[in-house]
Amino acid sequence: MSSKRNKNHSQHALVLTGGGARAAYQVGVLSAIAKFVPRNHPSPFPILCGTSAGAINSTALACYTSCFQLGVKKLEWVWKNFNISQVYHCDPTRVYGHIAYGMLASFQADYANKSSHSLLNNAPLRHLLNRLIDFRRIDRNILQGTLSALSVTASSYSNGDSISFYQGKDNIQPWSRVKRKGEKSQLNTEHLMASAAIPMVFPSVKIKNQYFGDGSVHQLSPLSPAIHLGAKRLFIIGVEQPKELIHPNENNPHPPTGATVAGHLLDSIFSDTMSSDLERMSRINATLQLIPQEVRAKNEGLQHIDSFVVNPSHNFNAIASDYYQDLPLSIRLLLRSSGIKSESDSSIMSYLLFDKNFCSELIKLGFEDAMQKESSIRAFLDL
Repeated sequence: MSSKRNKNHSQHALVLTGGGARAAYQVGVLSAIAKFVPRNHPSPFPILCGTSAGAINSTALACYTSCFQLGVKKLEWVWKNFNISQVYHCDPTRVYGHIAYGMLASFQADYANKSSHSLLNNAPLRHLLNRLIDFRRIDRNILQGTLSALSVTASSYSNGDSISFYQGKDNIQPWSRVKRKGEKSQLNTEHLMASAAIPMVFPSVKIKNQYFGDGSVHQLSPLSPAIHLGAKRLFIIGVEQPKELIHPNENNPHPPTGATVAGHLLDSIFSDTMSSDLERMSRINATLQLIPQEVRAKNEGLQHIDSFVVNPSHNFNAIASDYYQDLPLSIRLLLRSSGIKSESDSSIMSYLLFDKNFCSELIKLGFEDAMQKESSIRAFLDL
């Protein structure tokens, strides 16, 4: 292990949740932490676990664990220069052509070769990941000791299991629990595409003989991968946001639109399970305090897990409404057909706004939220 790494960091894990464009907030928090880490030092997180867009951020960091500040700078540069066309096709011809093709494909015979259907085509994201992420660095960092393990979680549409594909040290064994598994893999772009495939919005991805979608679906225990990989202290950057009405003085007499309901469903997928798992872990920790220390010492499964959570202080939907016009016209028309306008109370817009202006605003928010907790973060991470 690198001589620069603090031995107390060996069981630290960074857990990044999903949320489409909202994952820019994670970069802001990481940017603040980078200021607490000495220059040219390795990452304080030898264990990295990501889901959905958080899986992409985790993998990018895993490529630069030998120099945490450099990894965060590169990640921040990408998010601050994002263009929607780098994530999914947004010109009218390809947007509506993709939808029309999906509708026509539903009439194909069962024996025909079919592709995954979705609202948008995120093929540009695959090209971006292939260009920016050097997966060979992951093995190199594991051998050098700056990285213990990286996991990317995706949901199997074939059997409903939550699969955590992981790459790590040889002593880490696969695991299997009810509806969740850990599978040792050589991670590549397809794992990231599968984990970030937001249901209905982006197409599912085939890995081996199964089809996978966004890792937040079916993920009943989002803290499980980090713990199975050996973590004892979890630093979690979530997306659970305070409820802020975009127009608080308006009394809307109309029922919620289908788009609003869909937005609430996405919010529950990406944030509710994390809150439940944190509550469950807190209860388990309290129960462990009632068990004698000598009994706990004999059973490796009875261990206290510490956690630190950073969640946004402002509502992403309210911020996204200010950048509605930054969406391409074809996407605005598509959202409008679903009942989503700039003042709509739907979170779908904030998931799709992969625009540098919106992302920069979330990075700024994440940085400020983390700086307000500087002393607590330093203490938890022993920086």
